[in-house]
Amino acid sequence: MKSFYLTDSGKVRSHNEDSVIITKNPSGDYLMAVADGMGGHSAGEVASSIVISHISNCFNESFCNMEKSKAVNWIREMANETNDLIFDYVKEHPESKGMGTTLVMAVITSNYVLIGNIGDSSGFVVKDEKLHKVTYDHTLVNLLIKAGELSPEEAKEHPKKNVLMKALGANNPIDIDIFDCDMDITSVLLCSDGLTSMLDEEQIEKVLMSDNEIEDKVIKLIRKSNNRWGTDNISIAYLELSESGD
Repeated sequence: MKSFYLTDSGKVRSHNEDSVIITKNPSGDYLMAVADGMGGHSAGEVASSIVISHISNCFNESFCNMEKSKAVNWIREMANETNDLIFDYVKEHPESKGMGTTLVMAVITSNYVLIGNIGDSSGFVVKDEKLHKVTYDHTLVNLLIKAGELSPEEAKEHPKKNVLMKALGANNPIDIDIFDCDMDITSVLLCSDGLTSMLDEEQIEKVLMSDNEIEDKVIKLIRKSNNRWGTDNISIAYLELSESGD
């Protein structure tokens, strides 16, 4: 497998509140995760860092040859544990009240690919040279679309399109969506909404389907987002699967 991840503050924000990781554990399994922090005054950066650090440490220490059902439970546990850690941090640092973070994560093994998400950071897979969004954004506009009160076109310009209905640090208890992906996919892309708010799926797909090296694809996606104003932090974790291994 080949993988690469990168985060960029964008063209407008003064600092970066995103955190991102791809790590391989001793048993050869991969974890990918992107967290888009919120709260300002560095609080969002703290929230996303707490989440990514805890999940990656636990993955490398305790995730070993898990069967799929146990991996699903592990992802749920990670969501709840990191949610508790954020609430505990706010108790000790009242000035951080209101901080939180999205989370999209993927566990890739030789037997299954699982993607989980909370908030509006996105998980995609590539299958048959087509990009497919796997996750569902937990936003106010998506709820309105589901209720038939808003069209997808209207949602793109809605003044509250970025209002989240679910995030780590905002809801307690928390429930993470988990998706079981086909094994005939060729790659996995996780990203913050700093990418998806600047580029549509067709534009992202075109970059991923190019003959460029994996690092160049990720860099180009960030560059194109910044060329389109880069109004938010942009974080990408991208992994290409291969039958031959590393």
